[in-house]
Amino acid sequence: MTRSSNSTFLGAAGLVILVAIVAGVRVLGSPTEERALRLDDRRVAELQAIAAATDLFWTRNEELPESLAALTEEAGVQVSVLDPASGTPYVYSPREGAAYELCATFERDTRDRLGSPRNDLWRHGPGYACFALEAETVERTESRR
Repeated sequence: MTRSSNSTFLGAAGLVILVAIVAGVRVLGSPTEERALRLDDRRVAELQAIAAATDLFWTRNEELPESLAALTEEAGVQVSVLDPASGTPYVYSPREGAAYELCATFERDTRDRLGSPRNDLWRHGPGYACFALEAETVERTESRR
């Protein structure tokens, strides 16, 4: 190969690599986008854990906790009440009876990403979103041996 052929070959190879990288980012999403989606998934998981802990508190005390701090003081409850990125507390607002609200700030619109009907409740757009919930009594199950 001549020097001109080598340059042409290297230029073409570089172009192919560049196109592959751009295509990969478009298909898989940028690292920033993936990080934002993972943080939103974590927020939803943490809110779901808070909801489960609230159900347990309701079952034990027949009332809602006054605050997230009161919830975390309950024996056997270990939940994260702080946003994983900002470190600010999630917003918990008890309502009337067993009703309460959990709120968080999300980075992306995940309404089209959460495929299962089980997750319909947790669909949200970007920004501040609240979820209206109602505490339920947790049924005890007998362990069988």
